[in-house]
Amino acid sequence: MRRSTFLSAATGLVVSALSLTACGGSDSSSNPLAGDSASAGSGGTVVVGSANFPESSLLGEIYAQALEAKGIKVTRKFDIGAREVYYDQVVKGGIDVIPEYNGALLAVAVDKNSTATNTTEVNAALKAKLPSSVEILDSAAAEDKDSITVTAATAAKYNLTSLADLKPVASKLTVGGGSEFKTRTQGLVGLKNIYGVEFGKFQPLDAGAQSTLVDLLKKDKVQAANLYTTDPSIVADKLVVLKDPKFLFAAQNVTPLVYKSAVNDTAKAALNAISAKLTTEDLLEMMKKLVNDKEDSSEVATAWLKSAGLVS
Repeated sequence: MRRSTFLSAATGLVVSALSLTACGGSDSSSNPLAGDSASAGSGGTVVVGSANFPESSLLGEIYAQALEAKGIKVTRKFDIGAREVYYDQVVKGGIDVIPEYNGALLAVAVDKNSTATNTTEVNAALKAKLPSSVEILDSAAAEDKDSITVTAATAAKYNLTSLADLKPVASKLTVGGGSEFKTRTQGLVGLKNIYGVEFGKFQPLDAGAQSTLVDLLKKDKVQAANLYTTDPSIVADKLVVLKDPKFLFAAQNVTPLVYKSAVNDTAKAALNAISAKLTTEDLLEMMKKLVNDKEDSSEVATAWLKSAGLVS
C-alpha cells in the first residue's frame, strides 16, 4: 500500500475533518521568511506543518522544538489534512517545513509512474522532479511502511528473519491483510514474484483493521500479517517484522520537505540532525507512548530530542 492511503490506519487514530483554516499558512505578509533565506535564524518565523494523523503531528512537533532550540521562531500548523491538501501549500510557501514519507511523496505528488524502490532511488527521483521552490533534506532511517510481521513464537518455530525465509514454509501458514493486499504488487503478487512466497491461505479484512490483525496474530488465527511498521503493537506485543532486502515494499523514509527560501542553513542543519538520529525503533517507541500510554505529543517529542542529544 502506498503511504498516502495507509497513514491514518497505522495508528488507528484518524482526524477525519480537514483543518482548512490551517491550510492558509503564511504569505509574504504573515511569513517574513518568504523570499528571505537568511531570516530563519534571525527574527523570522518558520511555519511547521503536519498531515492529519498522530505520527505526522508528532514528527512536526519534533521538528518545531529542534528549530526553536536553535533560536528560530516557529508557528505550528498541524493536522492540515492529506497530502492533496498540504503539498501545494508547501510548494507555494504557505507551509515552510513538513515531515514527509519519501516514497509516497514521489508516487502521489511528484511522479505517479515512478518505479523507484529503495531510498537512494526514491530521493534521486525527488531531487530531479520536485518543483524548484521546494527541496527534500536528509532522509531518516526511520520508515513507516507495509510489512509482513509474525509473532516471536512463529519466528522462532520457522527460523524467520526475512521475507525470503518464508518460501519453504509459507504453504503451511495463513497471512492476514486488507482485501486489496491479495491483488497488489506490494502484496501477495509481489511476494510470489519477488520472493517466491505463496501462503497456504489468505485471510482478508477491511482496510485499516490493524487491531483486528494483531488480535488474530496473537491468537494464531493467522501466522503472518500485513502490519504497518510503526504500529505500537509491534513493540507492545514483541512482534517480529520480517526484513525486506529486495524492497517488495518501497522505501517510506521520514524526510523533511521544505520551502527553500524560508529555511536557512541553521534550520536545515537542525532538521538534518534529526534525520541522522531517528530510527524506526524510535518511532515505534514514541507511537506506543502516544497511542497506548496516552502521553502528550509535546512531551514525547521533548523526551526523544533529549535522548538523542539534540536539545538540552
